[in-house]
Amino acid sequence: MDGTLVDTEPYWIATEFAMAEKHGGTWSQDHALNLVGNDLLVSGSYIREHMGIDRTPAEIVDELLDGVVARVSERVPWRPGARELLADLHAAGVPCALVTMSWQRFVAPILDQLPDGCFGAVVTGDLVEFGKPHPEPYLTAAAALGVEAGDCMAIEDSNTGAESAVAAGCLVLCVPNHVPILEGERRVFRDTLEGLTLPDLAELQV
Repeated sequence: MDGTLVDTEPYWIATEFAMAEKHGGTWSQDHALNLVGNDLLVSGSYIREHMGIDRTPAEIVDELLDGVVARVSERVPWRPGARELLADLHAAGVPCALVTMSWQRFVAPILDQLPDGCFGAVVTGDLVEFGKPHPEPYLTAAAALGVEAGDCMAIEDSNTGAESAVAAGCLVLCVPNHVPILEGERRVFRDTLEGLTLPDLAELQV
C-alpha cells in the first residue's frame, strides 16, 4: 500500500522527525529510508536504537500511527495510475488482495476512500506473525483469495516487499518510488502504473 497505492512515505518520515524532536532524539533521511517496506515493530526497534529515545518499539509504533493517520485523514496521496488499475482489475473480476505492513487502523481510512469490494482480502502487518521480507504476508493473502501464490502478481515499490513476494512464489511488478529495488528473479520493472491496463499485466505474465 505505502508507496504503491498511496504515497504515504513522506507522512511516515515527517512523523519520525517530529518524534525525534519531541523526545530529544536524532534522525536522518537515510535512517528513514531504511525503514521503507519493513514490519512496523521491526521499524520501532530500529527507531529506538538509532533515534536514541526511551520508548518501547510498541510505543513508537503507536505514536507513528497516530501521526500518519492524522495526516491521511486530511488528504490521501494516491499514486499515479494506482486507483485506475485497481478499478480495471475489479471490473474484470480479477481477485485482488492488499498486502501491507501497515496496521489495520491506518489502512482502514484509506480503504474507506475506495469502492467496496476492490480487495477480496486485506493482510496487514498486525495480522501476521512474520512481516516482509518473510513470505507469510503474501502466502496469507493468496490463501485468503483461494489461489496459489505462484499464480499471483504482486505490485511492489520496495526491495523488502519484492523479496517477500518472490519468496512466496509471486511474479513481482516492481515500481520503485522512494527506494531502489534490486534486479532479480521473477521481477519485472516499470516506472509507473499510469496507463497500465489488465492486458498489459497479462503480457508481463508470459
